[in-house]
Amino acid sequence: MDKDEVMRLAGLARIAVSDKEAEDLTREFESILNYVGEVKNVTTNNQQPTTNSEKDDFPNRNKMRDDENPHESGLYTAELLNEAPEREGNYVKVKKIL
Repeated sequence: MDKDEVMRLAGLARIAVSDKEAEDLTREFESILNYVGEVKNVTTNNQQPTTNSEKDDFPNRNKMRDDENPHESGLYTAELLNEAPEREGNYVKVKKIL
């Protein structure tokens, strides 16, 4: 990967990259890609899959327990709202992040 490709990727990602940073990233990308190449070559002899590749492999996946003796709706609402640092009516007031 050369400097021009790094600058093109930065443009696609909409991030500002200086010429010095682009040169540094050129070297870093090479080492990252070499490492990813090593990871691809790792063998997995006799290891069980960690994902549900076939449904029969994990028969208990996403098994939910029955909700026994649920509490009355709203039983703890007032107590929880009293613990909130700020509230607006019956809602917890939080900082707007968008």
